[in-house]
Amino acid sequence: MIRVHFTAADLALVRFAPRPSPVPELHSALMALAAPHPDPLLAHWRSRLLRSLPRAVEPLAGLVPDGRPPAFLDVLGDTLDEGCALIRSAEPALVREGLERSYDGRRAAPPWIRALHAGEPEAWRTWERGQRAAYAAALAPVWPLIQDLHRAEFTRHALTVAQQGLGAALTALAPGSRMRDGVWEWPEPDGPGTGPGTGRDVRLAGRGLLLRPTFHWRQGPLLQDLQDLQDLQDLTDRPVSLAYPAGPGLPLLPEAEPGPDRSDAPLTAVLGRTRLALLRALDEPQTTTGLAHRTGVSNATASSHASALRAAGLLTTTRTGLSVRHVRTPLGELLLGGTP
Repeated sequence: MIRVHFTAADLALVRFAPRPSPVPELHSALMALAAPHPDPLLAHWRSRLLRSLPRAVEPLAGLVPDGRPPAFLDVLGDTLDEGCALIRSAEPALVREGLERSYDGRRAAPPWIRALHAGEPEAWRTWERGQRAAYAAALAPVWPLIQDLHRAEFTRHALTVAQQGLGAALTALAPGSRMRDGVWEWPEPDGPGTGPGTGRDVRLAGRGLLLRPTFHWRQGPLLQDLQDLQDLQDLTDRPVSLAYPAGPGLPLLPEAEPGPDRSDAPLTAVLGRTRLALLRALDEPQTTTGLAHRTGVSNATASSHASALRAAGLLTTTRTGLSVRHVRTPLGELLLGGTP
């Protein structure tokens, strides 16, 4: 169980990352690549990605001997360049502390990790070559899809806060989680550093909380709490960062072929071609018959797909007599890139 303790001040300091950040999402993908999982879809994704990774990525495994990256790698930034610059500008003490925690005398560190601990420029160049090569192979091909998924997730979160309150928005992020007496309780995750009998209490103590969806890691929340770094007290007032599994729950693979309309590829991968066509057809309210006519499907098919879109919060349906009218929701508008 993970228990996040809020003060009254923290409730006013909960933020949701407005856009995805390449570096943490890349690290989530690399963690998912290394973590065992029986899902055959993930096995296919892992096999495909491993074949595409260049040799320059191999040294990065030395940063995560226990499966979790050290804290100095957990940065944001809107671009890969910005994220890399933030990591390079980390306090040397934070870098040394992270590497020492990762190895802790239990195993010998690779030579380049020892050089990174010493702050040697060539070690940083080894890291950056690996980081950029990994991004090009694992994340760049699906980055437009991640941006679409994040926009939908951000809108869903904002609408839930507006309509039901912050507590409902928080508990909606994790099945089985609950708010009780100012404590957000997560069911016990299954991931690095966790397991049966483990538990963790995170006391925000006025620092606030930053929420970030991740679309590759599926095994529970990823917490960064610099309060744990007892030797770096000047960093411990930073907000706690929590990345939670989001999105369709499937591996993110690029399209095999470009197709006639590449701009629709990410949304098609998430919704399917017919549901996306139905959603686009709702530029004005439509009956089920109208939707069927505009998308070239039967009334029964249009009704079935409209039900799925309604369940996802992308459209609403009102009934007048024997007819129904479907209307895009603000979430549906934002997902298509419009203004809600």
